[in-house]
Amino acid sequence: MRAVPLTRKDLDLTDVKAIPVVLASLAVHGLINCAAYTDVEGAEENEDLATTINGAAVRAMAEWAADGDHPFLTFSTDYVFDGEASRPYTESSPTSPINAYGRSKREGELAALAAGALVARTSWLLSGSHPNFVATVIRTARERPINVVSDQVGSPSIADDVAATSLEAMGREVTGLLHVTNQGSASWFELAHRALLEAGMDPGLVTPCVSADYPTLARRPAYSVMASERFDECGLDSLPHWTESLSGVVAEISEEA
Repeated sequence: MRAVPLTRKDLDLTDVKAIPVVLASLAVHGLINCAAYTDVEGAEENEDLATTINGAAVRAMAEWAADGDHPFLTFSTDYVFDGEASRPYTESSPTSPINAYGRSKREGELAALAAGALVARTSWLLSGSHPNFVATVIRTARERPINVVSDQVGSPSIADDVAATSLEAMGREVTGLLHVTNQGSASWFELAHRALLEAGMDPGLVTPCVSADYPTLARRPAYSVMASERFDECGLDSLPHWTESLSGVVAEISEEA
């Protein structure tokens, strides 16, 4: 069995009516949706577009998969929570998104769940091969000192770990909500500090600040640490602590520089 990657040219998620037509033209045994409108700031001014891609398009994919009895995996985010908790959010925690991006992703979750899909919630994704927070910190710190917020806490998650566990869950025919994040938590400042240490750079190049110092259009959850209450029942092993996997991400970023 092989994966067939589709680009935006192959499948434009803003053309919702075309989605089942395109998918029907492919001989597939399952469907994984890794696409999303992820511009959190942009979603505040383009909520209809974000909701089309993150909500209506996911509904079209989920319903097509259900009609053909194909397994369907789609990804969601910690931004479906309001950040008011003081302990990790689990799959049974109530949602209450505080920005347009979170609302659009929650709509996609509900549509996918109604069709019997697997929705893997993850957060603060880090990768050595794609643009992300750690890559930006390392690149910027090579040029100048930077300030990083210390009053937002979440679950840093490494894309390779998330992908492997999500695929395993799909293979085990897991459906419903599943929180797929690396173990441990950190503030953005703590993550940046550790990334510079891993890169052999001076961690003093990052200075903690508060969110109020950098006002944004979109509100961010102050606390969005996640944990799973389903891994045992699904026969899945916990992901490594984020600090264990960060070194590989930083090494790959450094090779690209």
